[in-house]
Order: sequence, then structure tokens, then C-alpha cells
Amino acid sequence: MLYGVCVGVPVAALLLFFLLPVATIAWRSFVEETGSIGFGNYAALFRTPGLLRAVLNSLWVGGATTLVCLVLGFVIAFAVEHTSMPGKRFVSMALSLPLLAPSLVLGLGLIFLLGRNGLVSNLLGVRINVYGFPGLLIANVLYALPQAVMIIQAALRHADARCYEAAEVMGATGWQQFFAITLPNVKFGLLSAGFVVFTVTITDFGNAVTIGGDFSVLATEIYNQVTGQMKFGIGAAIGILLLLPTAVAVYIERVAAQRQFGAGSENAMPREPDRVPSRDVPLFVASIAVALAVVAVVGTVVFASFVRLWPYRMDLTFKHYAITLSGGYEPLWTSLGVSLTAAALGTALLFALAVGLRRMPPWLAKAVYLLAVMPVGVPGLVLGLSYIFAFNVAGSPLQLLYGSALLLALCNFYHYHTQGFLTMVTGMRAVPPALEQAATCLGAGAPRVLGDVVIPVMVPTLLSVFFFLFMRSMVTLSAVIFLVTPSMTLAAVSVMRLDEAGFVSQAAAFSTCIIATVAAAALAMRGAHALTTRPRAA
Repeated sequence: MLYGVCVGVPVAALLLFFLLPVATIAWRSFVEETGSIGFGNYAALFRTPGLLRAVLNSLWVGGATTLVCLVLGFVIAFAVEHTSMPGKRFVSMALSLPLLAPSLVLGLGLIFLLGRNGLVSNLLGVRINVYGFPGLLIANVLYALPQAVMIIQAALRHADARCYEAAEVMGATGWQQFFAITLPNVKFGLLSAGFVVFTVTITDFGNAVTIGGDFSVLATEIYNQVTGQMKFGIGAAIGILLLLPTAVAVYIERVAAQRQFGAGSENAMPREPDRVPSRDVPLFVASIAVALAVVAVVGTVVFASFVRLWPYRMDLTFKHYAITLSGGYEPLWTSLGVSLTAAALGTALLFALAVGLRRMPPWLAKAVYLLAVMPVGVPGLVLGLSYIFAFNVAGSPLQLLYGSALLLALCNFYHYHTQGFLTMVTGMRAVPPALEQAATCLGAGAPRVLGDVVIPVMVPTLLSVFFFLFMRSMVTLSAVIFLVTPSMTLAAVSVMRLDEAGFVSQAAAFSTCIIATVAAAALAMRGAHALTTRPRAA
């Protein structure tokens, strides 16, 4: 009975809060303004001014960002994993900074540095035009690069030191080893990283709305059609248009990831990096340069929040933290509540689903698994828009959720459902089936088995999923931009509103508060992990 509930509740929630909204937006894309059913919205796309340009711009900036991230990501991942260069911890910490803030913070930092009144522009006496494609490319690269590095690092860790030792015995040079061993072993990791970066870039809204300028992309086109012109049918059609390349990219990424990890040997011996100055020094310079660029952009936002009048009066002040616009600090407290709700509810549902999957027939488990990983293919903007169509229906009992903090929390959770689910399933594999069977044979019921066997082993995973959902919920913008109301808004949205109103220093101050909150959560996660994984005294 308990295990049936463990599967039934999460699956019902997936059907109600993911599959139903996505099906609703797909249906709504065929509902024309007159109420008739047809392809009118899709036909209108070809008549919508600037839409073809937005499609081409999205593909152009997505492809360029992917190419740059793959090159830089491989250089940094290789430097960290396969060289003896110093400063590896600094590089890793610097690359984690974009994960602590909404994506638009990177665009904001570039404006402070390279904008018309930016620090660099004033120092050089040259008006740099960072808006449009150049600024969007830099911001997207800085935002997506950490994810590319993590994926490529994971692929490089599968390298077997014995292959390199055998190559050295056979007289292979360093370049020959690189092309014959390293690149073939990491090819699926590169492919996986490429599609992740492309997906993140083509669906990002924060950087596009902050520094994109007149360079329109699909994400901003959806926002303009829905909020600017109230053309929900065309917005739904554009959402489906954005969903298709994303779904294809996610599918290819999943296949590449399976090939990569399937190709690795469980008995592979980790490679100890040797010292080669002619290789390590250039890689060190490149890695440190990228890390310093990330620190400079994010650090400038934090510094600018304390500057009286950027960049003319550089004396320090706290006046920008006296925020009264956009609801003051109320959106920050709302974000905390929404993020905690998303993390707690999401962790409980994912744990229950992972527990239930272990006891399901294989054919049914595969079907549930497929449903559980589907949310990764739905961009945040599309998911948020689909919630409007599904939950803002007059006379529907589901309308009671619309405009509530609970619906925002659910949207954030299902936006990152797949990542949390895969982490939970991986952690569940660490629970010894023999131990569960032994407890059952001794007469322990399902609650006792969960409390005494499963949960103690799963504590580190539960903490990881909880903090992951909390931190991503704090910084996400695209998934909730359509769901906020004048009385219920979130911190990331407030940053965008302040920037749009021209209060960039207040936007920097609010961004700093978000970064501090998420950084504190990251430190708490590390502390909790240290406590739960500490060996117990005999």
C-alpha cells in the first residue's frame, strides 16, 4: 500500500502539473482569435514582423555560444583534470559564480563594465556598444560555460591511465595520445555539452531582455507577444516552435550522455597528471583569464551596488539597498518561501517516486521513468506560459491555484524535475537491496524499512536535491515571468523590473542579495554534506 502511494502521488502530480499544462499549450496553439480550431496561429507566425529574424537570431547566437563554450569548456576541463597547473580550486569556484545568480546578472555586469557609461568605456574614452549580438554572446557564454565544463570534466574522468601508459610504452607522443585517446573518449561528452549549451542559450530570457537590445530572439518574442500584445494564441504557437528544437537537442544530449557513461569502464584507473610546462602554462593562462572574466562581471555587479553614482561618483554607500520600488524586499521573502516550498515538496515527491520505482514491474518502471525525464525538454518560458492556459480558466477548480505561491513553487519544481529525479535515482542505487530484503525477512514493515534502511543511506542525496531545487528556484526567471502578479512577484523578476525602469544600481543591490542568499545555501549544503558523510567512530 505504501509503495503504491509512493508511485501514485508523484505520477498524479506529474500528470497534473506537467503533462496537462504542456498538452494545454499545444491545444491552445490551434485555437484562433475567433475561437475556431485551425492553423491560423501558425500561419500568422509567417506574417508576424520580425519573427523570422528572431528565429535566425536565436539559431545564430545559440550556435555561436555553443561553439565558444565547447572550445573554452574543453580547455578548462582538460586543464583541471589532466594537468598539474596551480589555481584549480580558484577556477572551479569562479565558474560556480554564474550559478548563484539569475542569468540577467551577467548582462547587467557587462553593462556596468562595457556599456555606454561602463567603467571600461569611460577609462578608454570610447563608447562601446555592447548591446545586441556581442553582449548577448558574451553573457550567454559566461552563463552556459560552467555547465559545459562540468559535463566535459565528467567525461574526462572516465579516462583510463593504463591506456596512456600503454601509449607511452609504444612511443606515442603527447599529441598522438591526445588525438588517439583523449578526443575519442570525450567525444560523447562534447556532444552532450554542446546540446546542453545550445538548449540553455536558445531558451534563456534573462540575458536577452537585459543586454539583447534590438537583437530579438524567440524568448523575447514570446514575451512580447503575450505581455505586450496579449496574443496568447500566437505566443503558444511560438512556444511550440521553441519546444521542437529544444526537445530534439535534449534527446540527442541524453543519447550522447548514455553513450559516454556506457563507454567508460567501472574499473578504470584515474590518471595522475604529469608536469609539462609547455602545455600547462598556456592552459593555466587561458583558464585563469576566463575565471577572472567571470569574477570581474559578477564582482562588478556587487561592487556597483555600493557605488553612489556609477561610474562618476565612486564613493561607497548603502543607499541603493534602501529599495522601495517594485515592492521593496517583499519579493525576496516571497522567493525564499517559494524556493523552500519547491525544495521541500519536490524532494519529498522525488524520493517517493524513486522508492516506488524500485518495486515496480520493469515495463511500468520504464514508462514512469520516461514521464519523469520529459520536463527537461520543456523550456521554462513554455512551461510558465502553459501554466496560464491550464490554471487560469474561469470556473475550473484549478483556478484556485493561479496567482498563488504554491503554483510558483510547483512551476519551479517541474522546471528542474528531471535533474532532481536523475540525482535521486542515482542515489537510490546506493541502497543495498540485500539490506532491504534482510529487514523485510525480519518482519519490518515498509515504514520501518524506509526509516531504518533507505533514508539513512539516502540522506546525502536528499540534501543535494533539496539544496539544488532551492538554489535554482531562487534564481530562475524564465519559468515564472508569466506567473507573477502585482501582489505576488519574485526576486529575479524584481531585478528585471528595476533594470527596465532605469534603476540599475538598485537592480545590482537586489542581485547581490540573491547571490548572498544562494551562496549561503551552497555553503550550508557543503556543511550538511560534511556532517552526513563524516565517518562514525567505532
